[in-house]
Amino acid sequence: MEIVLDVVCDTLVDGIRILPFLFLAYLAMESLEHWTGGKMQAVVRKSGKAGPAIGGLLGIFPQCGFSAAAANLYAGRIITMGTLIAVFLSTSDEMLPIMISENVGISMIGKVLLIKVLFAVAAGFLVDALFRRKEEPQIEHLCERQHCHCERGIWRSAFSHTWKIFLYIIVVSLMLNFVIALVGEETLAAVVLNKPALSLFVSALVGMIPNCASSVILTQLYLGGVLGAGALMAGLLSGSGVGFLVLSRVNEDRKETLRIFGLLYVLGVCGGVLIQLLGVQF
Repeated sequence: MEIVLDVVCDTLVDGIRILPFLFLAYLAMESLEHWTGGKMQAVVRKSGKAGPAIGGLLGIFPQCGFSAAAANLYAGRIITMGTLIAVFLSTSDEMLPIMISENVGISMIGKVLLIKVLFAVAAGFLVDALFRRKEEPQIEHLCERQHCHCERGIWRSAFSHTWKIFLYIIVVSLMLNFVIALVGEETLAAVVLNKPALSLFVSALVGMIPNCASSVILTQLYLGGVLGAGALMAGLLSGSGVGFLVLSRVNEDRKETLRIFGLLYVLGVCGGVLIQLLGVQF
């Protein structure tokens, strides 16, 4: 019963933390739709070329909220795929608080964040160059799919979007947290230890668990000497917190969502391999 209560409490706390980000993202989208019109949408679209740089910088904040907000903005085609990828790759989740609480040096923290941002921005621009499509913002379509009754006003509409996604996140996160609690972090560590040659691939896979807990596990395993720098970076790059969870709920194109999932995994592994080849140490 104690484990159940801990899992429920942790899930609710994590969910409540991202509520402001979700609401602000939806409120911004509703504002664009109701107050600006075609001219403002054109400005947003033109300025989107710098999106990966902005997304890469915003993603380093230690919260799942930015990745969740980016998923919603991409589903409404307000930002490009490259911007979404940049946010997902740079998202740090709970890595930063864990490192600070463990008295990790500022130089190490700065190096990890800098590498994540630089890799995320470069990958974002590359993705936009390869996969950028000319699409009009689809805020209205997103509203129709979620039955939010946008005609009632932007505040009520944004709230409607937010609570539906919030409930979805809570339900799925509860299931994931129970699995993690039952399996145990020690078991996950053993998987990595028993396959040192595959640590990059395993870490990137662990990082893709759509929950903030994955970054906690990876950071603790690295600080405990279980993971190397390359494996740590592979997992931290591929992880997007609840961002992918939100994307799978709000993005209409399911095949595209799976491609983004696969792309994140490949980029995470590539980032880890690059760190190993360069001999970077944190």
